[in-house]
Amino acid sequence: MTGPDFAAGASFRTVPDDGEPLRILVVGAGRMARLWLRTILACPDTTLAGVVDTDPGAAEKALAETGAPEVPTGRDLTALAAATSPHAVVDVTVPAAHLPVTLEALALGLPVLGEKPLAATLPEALRLAAAASVAGELFMVSQSRRYHPHLFALKEQAGRLGRLGILTTEFFKAPRFGGFRDEMDHPLLLDMAIHPFDTARWLLDAEPVSVRCEEYNPGWSWYAGDAATTAVFEMSGGSRYVFTGSWCSPGLETSWNGAWRLSGEHGSITWDGGGHPAEVETPAAEADPPRSTAAPMKGIAGSLAEFVHALRTGAVPMGEVHDNVMSLAMVTGAVESARTDRRVSIDDLLNTALTEAHAQATGPERDLLRERPGDIDDLLDTTLAEARAQATGPERDLLRGRPGDVVRAPAAGPPPAGRP
Repeated sequence: MTGPDFAAGASFRTVPDDGEPLRILVVGAGRMARLWLRTILACPDTTLAGVVDTDPGAAEKALAETGAPEVPTGRDLTALAAATSPHAVVDVTVPAAHLPVTLEALALGLPVLGEKPLAATLPEALRLAAAASVAGELFMVSQSRRYHPHLFALKEQAGRLGRLGILTTEFFKAPRFGGFRDEMDHPLLLDMAIHPFDTARWLLDAEPVSVRCEEYNPGWSWYAGDAATTAVFEMSGGSRYVFTGSWCSPGLETSWNGAWRLSGEHGSITWDGGGHPAEVETPAAEADPPRSTAAPMKGIAGSLAEFVHALRTGAVPMGEVHDNVMSLAMVTGAVESARTDRRVSIDDLLNTALTEAHAQATGPERDLLRERPGDIDDLLDTTLAEARAQATGPERDLLRGRPGDVVRAPAAGPPPAGRP
């Protein structure tokens, strides 16, 4: 664990670039971990320091399958970190383990790049946002489906539409996973919808205000929980986001990114979520042509590249914990709306979660919170004030326009460009 420092203006500690790759310690050795191991090994800016798993045999098997059998393994994060001196942690554990793993890493002075969701519950997510702020370490959630060249192009083209009003996603797949997904409650909302919900916030440059959601399970569904849903979100600024999806709809399936349509005052954009670029039609007078930005690396390679860039420069990345809380709030709000058959206010949801976060805080997290005066409310208010100070243009107007929000994101810089 080498000496991180604060870059000028950074809200978290950075790792000065000494010409050597970042040493990454991976926690978790399941199926998703193999993708991360291959990505870390292939990236010239990172090197794999070790793999932690409660089953050492699983870690050794994962390393053997990814061509790195010599990399150290262990059961305990603290012990292996002491032995391998990593710069950062990548958490690829199950959602229930995200809270303890991230708290342990932050207490060790290690920044974390975690798989979605941020945490298993919204109160746990707020605890992690507070813990990261107090520790002064970066905690970024990998929303890997944001990192798609055609999606970035769609975002650029949205500037031609003027005021944005309606965003829709249709998601229809029929995967037969087997295992826990077949038995879980809310399988589509909890395991998949975080991706389009997070993307919707980014495309609209808006935050959720409320949600009305209905879940159901078609008669032929092989899932125990409701595998189909329709959710309507009111977003800040008055726009609407509508998600309709199913995990038991064979035939004419959409891509895993879903099919998108964005409508504004000057026209509309559609994207099939796959290999075809977005199509835009603007019959009314157009705004200036969009500014072109470099396309990101795709998927988790894009997440990893932006994480490294953030640690080297102090630029706030997409998926930073205070920002990502709002994506998880959309999922939590949709589940609550479906469960209670009512419209759910996101601010009310966050305030209830904040009360629960206070009550749940224990152990190392409480020690971290004692290091800074004030309670979690003060900490999150400070985060919102910092976000307002960093924001410019419409984003600053948005942040000023919602004084009741308990969490909002710092302004994120552009992602690093993909390498040829």
